[in-house]
Amino acid sequence: MIYKIGTRGSKLALAQAEIVQKRLTEHFPEHRFEPVIVKTTGDRFNDVPMKEIGTKGLFIKEIEEQLLDGTIDFAVHSMKDMPAELPEGLVLSKIWKREDPRDVLILREKAALTELPPFAVIATGSLRRKCQLLRLRPDLKIVDIRGNVETRIRKMEEQRLDGIVLAAAGLKRLHLEERVTHYFDYDEMIPAPAQGALAIEAAEKRSDVIAMLNQFEDEKSARTVAAERHFLSLMGGGCHLPVGAIGEIKGEDIWLKVMHGEETGEKIVFADAAGRDAVAVAQKAAERLREQYKSC
Repeated sequence: MIYKIGTRGSKLALAQAEIVQKRLTEHFPEHRFEPVIVKTTGDRFNDVPMKEIGTKGLFIKEIEEQLLDGTIDFAVHSMKDMPAELPEGLVLSKIWKREDPRDVLILREKAALTELPPFAVIATGSLRRKCQLLRLRPDLKIVDIRGNVETRIRKMEEQRLDGIVLAAAGLKRLHLEERVTHYFDYDEMIPAPAQGALAIEAAEKRSDVIAMLNQFEDEKSARTVAAERHFLSLMGGGCHLPVGAIGEIKGEDIWLKVMHGEETGEKIVFADAAGRDAVAVAQKAAERLREQYKSC
């Protein structure tokens, strides 16, 4: 049988689809798995700031429509692009092993953030990253940037920006790790909820597809992603809010660090929580975050 894999057309999206395609082909050689490129709203308006065109379903709406009408059999997304709630009739498979969730800094000339001159220009399309960058260096000038990974790196060079912030996972999947100047630790920058994880989405009625995909669950990734995404839903559910969350498994517990900030960078709060249940940990972290806001 031929299974069609829905994906965006960027090199990173295709690399992610290829990861899934290769794994499934190895385990189910009796089937064929073929990528199908779907152009999304986010791709058509990739030079417009996201806040001007809306953010809900920006990179997935058209793909989900094809899942529902049966044009494609399943789809591969970046989990961090997924809203907390899915359209009726669609589900996610169990979580596969996650790639490095950290954010990274790529500098055009300097070797460290501390070496940049006052008012250096750093580009990011993320409010979450902007808030945390300004916490590290309040003097920085943060400018918006859109486009795929290669486009952002090219714009940095052409526009002579001092640097850009990207996700480690994307650079590793594209074999561009040599461009990384610095990997932010979680005390410096908390990643987007579920950053580094793949979201594999299918129609709920496609039990054959879901059964295949669920065979590759990674328990540790599943637990941390569940906590991070539940926290995101408690904070409003949008994938481009200035919200960060990262979970780590320590012993039997999930340790969750979270943040929320304002676009100006003038107010940013942090909290953490631990426990065995992903939902309970997320709720505790959200409560502590709200308490931090009250005390500011």
